[in-house]
Amino acid sequence: MTTARNVLTPDALAMMDVIARCGSFAAAARELGKVPSALTYNVRQLEEALDVLLFDRRSRQARLTAAGEELLQEGRRLLEEMDAVANRVQRVATGWESQLAIAVDGAISATTVFELAEAFYAHLQAQAPAAAAGEAPRGSSGTRLRLRTEVLSGTWEALTNGTADLAIGVELGADRVAVGGLQTRPLGEIAFVFAVAPHHPLAAATDPLCDADLMRHRAVAVADSAQRVARTTVNLLPGQDVLTVDSMEAKIESQVRGLGCGFLPEPMARMHVAAGRLVIKPTARPGLQGRFGYAWRNPTGGRRASLGLGLRWWLEQLESDTTRRALLERHGGPVPGSL
Repeated sequence: MTTARNVLTPDALAMMDVIARCGSFAAAARELGKVPSALTYNVRQLEEALDVLLFDRRSRQARLTAAGEELLQEGRRLLEEMDAVANRVQRVATGWESQLAIAVDGAISATTVFELAEAFYAHLQAQAPAAAAGEAPRGSSGTRLRLRTEVLSGTWEALTNGTADLAIGVELGADRVAVGGLQTRPLGEIAFVFAVAPHHPLAAATDPLCDADLMRHRAVAVADSAQRVARTTVNLLPGQDVLTVDSMEAKIESQVRGLGCGFLPEPMARMHVAAGRLVIKPTARPGLQGRFGYAWRNPTGGRRASLGLGLRWWLEQLESDTTRRALLERHGGPVPGSL
């Protein structure tokens, strides 16, 4: 007898993910190197074992039912947990993680993060045993680096749900409740400025802008990337027209084009202001400061020696004042004294 435990295999969960991502059984079959009938048979096995419908048969596309959506989300979580188990086993054996996942907030300097990644790979190369002539270097670590960009609460959520080992750019505040097994350190503060394009109607205002002024104009907001925790809305007025984008870069581009207005991290706005693409306008609201930090998973309660060697390397870099400053301020050009 086929049971749910027999059919809920990693391959079956991965198959569901591919079908949902591709949007059709035919496209998923091409990606997986199978015939569509094989995928259809496997899905029916899942449905029979679970006694549910996973896909809406009335649709020509692979449209998930509510039950299918739940299986997809939980399946992805289970696959991530399996990867984490393999990661921990690898770390126990060698000291190095098989994979190190780092979530980076969109307000953090991507240039500095990639420079740290370059230095990390150079460090791994230095640890590698000598390879014979003509052979690829044999690393002492097979650590694969996984960088992901998150926004607002999504950066914290990536850490708390186990999909990231290190989060850079988490917002620190009273609403950040303590979570067991996580440790947090400050990065510093970022000032936010209200900016508009030179041709935007608010660019001609001479007095500090009050909320009534802002209400008459469209705001540009970056969507919080959190999926399960409460999403954060920042500096939006009730009833205000909003253009929502998915990254800080898209928000800046929208404001440069005059599609809306809004607050931006001053280090990210700086180069656009200098080039005349944006104008900073004073507001009646008090100056906005964002407090940012970094956090990591440490279930052993603070003993740095128990961490994987890869995570320990990144934490050592983050202890540098110069590195922390560069992560906050280095956008579109070097900051004096930075990396």
